[in-house]
Amino acid sequence: MNSIIFMGTPDFSAPILRMLHSEGYNIAAVVTQPDRPVGRKRILTPPPVKVEALKLGLPVIQPEKLTGSVELEEIISLQPDLIVTAAFGQILPKELLDVPRLGSINVHASLLPKYRGGAPIHQAIIDGETETGVTIMYMVEKLDAGDIISQVVVPIADDENTGDLFDKLSVAGEALLKETLPSILDGTNARVVQDESLVTFARNISREQERIDWSDNGKAIYDQIRGLHPWPVAYTVFQGEQLKIWWGEKVELSVEAEPGTIASIETNRIIVHTGDKTGVAITDLQPSGRKRMSVDVFNRGIGAQWNEGDRFE
Repeated sequence: MNSIIFMGTPDFSAPILRMLHSEGYNIAAVVTQPDRPVGRKRILTPPPVKVEALKLGLPVIQPEKLTGSVELEEIISLQPDLIVTAAFGQILPKELLDVPRLGSINVHASLLPKYRGGAPIHQAIIDGETETGVTIMYMVEKLDAGDIISQVVVPIADDENTGDLFDKLSVAGEALLKETLPSILDGTNARVVQDESLVTFARNISREQERIDWSDNGKAIYDQIRGLHPWPVAYTVFQGEQLKIWWGEKVELSVEAEPGTIASIETNRIIVHTGDKTGVAITDLQPSGRKRMSVDVFNRGIGAQWNEGDRFE
């Protein structure tokens, strides 16, 4: 039976691993990122794929960095027929890509050649896309540039956030791989070269991308908020203090004002002017040094000091 090495790390990847196991594929090993400290107490926590692999009784390899590592030599020594990756989080060196006789494939959360890189789901929502999808492709040394094997389109609803879309694309990726893998193993799969003229990138989210620019139009800010929810979360600055904006809504305003100005403070939301007449109604926020809270809770506390006309920086 063909042997497979699966490489993945977050929640997105776990259902894909589970499917491979339930379908009876021979998984020689699971490769994932090392355990990391999580939360304020910095508790060492295994990645979701490791948790799933241990439940399934599969051997786990956790290299800090593949290139030049003992773990890389261990993986190569297994001589897999195929490597399957899904949001692994590290670049695979050429010496590993060259090992499997059937190649190395990746389950990528975009419709390549659009959104190559590490944050395709975030970026699709930030950009206001109405659809995205999953691509299964061959891996090459160049980032997400290999030939396309199969794709599926997934719609994006106007109120969906990155967490929602992660879940949808994970399910779609699992189904697409289940459908596509038999043809890869018997050599009958399609293979389409990517059109380099259509390439766009979705690099890992930077700190600069997290800060709201209130001079943008209201829809763009709303898309930014939902594209950064539930991580890493958009933020603004008020009176020199950082304020995370967990969630908001689009609202139509009858007048324009200086972007970032508070138009009104209501029981459950704070409405803010943007660069056009589409305002943003903040509904969940997190002041610096405090926990996330709804606006009604905030207004009964430190928010009581805020006034209409105050302005975010």
